[in-house]
Amino acid sequence: MVFRLIIVLFFFSVGAFSQEKYTKHKISKGENLTVIAKKYGVKAKDISEANPNAPKILKLNSILLIPNNNQTSEIKLQETVTNTTPGLHEVQAKETLWGISKKYNVSVDDLKKTNPSLETEGLKIGQQINIPSNSVAVSEKPIDDLKIVTDVEVVVEVQPKETKYAIAKRYGLTVLELEKQNPFIKGKLPVGYVLKIRTSKEKADAAQALQPINTAVKDSLSIPNQNVQIAENSEIKKDSSTIIRVSNHSDLITQLVMNATENIGVRYRSGGTTKAGFDCSGLMICTFSNFDIKLPRSSIEQSRIGVKINSDEAQKGDLIFFRTNGRRQINHVGMVIEAVDGEIKFVHSSTHGGVMISSTKEPYYERAFSQVNRVLEKI
Repeated sequence: MVFRLIIVLFFFSVGAFSQEKYTKHKISKGENLTVIAKKYGVKAKDISEANPNAPKILKLNSILLIPNNNQTSEIKLQETVTNTTPGLHEVQAKETLWGISKKYNVSVDDLKKTNPSLETEGLKIGQQINIPSNSVAVSEKPIDDLKIVTDVEVVVEVQPKETKYAIAKRYGLTVLELEKQNPFIKGKLPVGYVLKIRTSKEKADAAQALQPINTAVKDSLSIPNQNVQIAENSEIKKDSSTIIRVSNHSDLITQLVMNATENIGVRYRSGGTTKAGFDCSGLMICTFSNFDIKLPRSSIEQSRIGVKINSDEAQKGDLIFFRTNGRRQINHVGMVIEAVDGEIKFVHSSTHGGVMISSTKEPYYERAFSQVNRVLEKI
């Protein structure tokens, strides 16, 4: 008698566990795994795994076990916690150093210093990289902390000579975030446009407090014969030894390259400096001016700014110059986007293909190569 009672209790406990973990679903006409999965808020794959013996073609009125959604969420949460190792990050598909640095609130330079192999080998999917100990991943914060309850919306009118980079920086955003919030400014930023910017109350207050200072800076720039232009902790002097010193060097270089390559496919246009068409120096002017940095108009003039460096020292963000078609003087310019093993890849506006990426390994550019100039330097 006692034995029978134990057996009954065992099956009762198993049934209760199954009911807690799964829900039974009777298949109706027209239903398939996708429809059923959407109905219960689970993945079709989860239903298949819960019913390994179910036929591929579902039979009418047959029963399927549906994983309990709460249970699935709980398991996923446990997996997330288990897979997160303090001080380490596993590289996922399509992740970049820029994205990882933002996630852990560290600079790209700090990540490279902590992981020297990144300089030579780059990122690889599944690779474990060390995160500086003073950083905290956004995903590791308590859920309550992730809810930004102090966000405010600020209305900003675009002033003369203002750029997207300057406005974004003032409110603690990137240019891409600013464009995402205001999609209509992706192509241009006309004076008088009204932008709606969501940011934290602290950053909004700080931007408001700095407004008089910014006005004073603009006034000082309008003084005749004043040869200094401000570009986020940068100084530009219009002479042959000009070099722009910036504190946010790595982040700025990344944004410059992204901004330039976004124009790939835009047609060549002599004298063009907009998305309607670029010539080579016009592309450089447009790219740098988006970040409050003014360059001279022609490629020969641009070749006289910054510091001339050896081609084997070329880095992202440097300007690369050519003498094409047998010319005696420089007549073409591009921006370095990658330099590996003696090969320099650069983005430029070509007369025959518009904005594109080319390489110094191509015979035409190998013959025409003239010099590389560094115009940005870390403070």
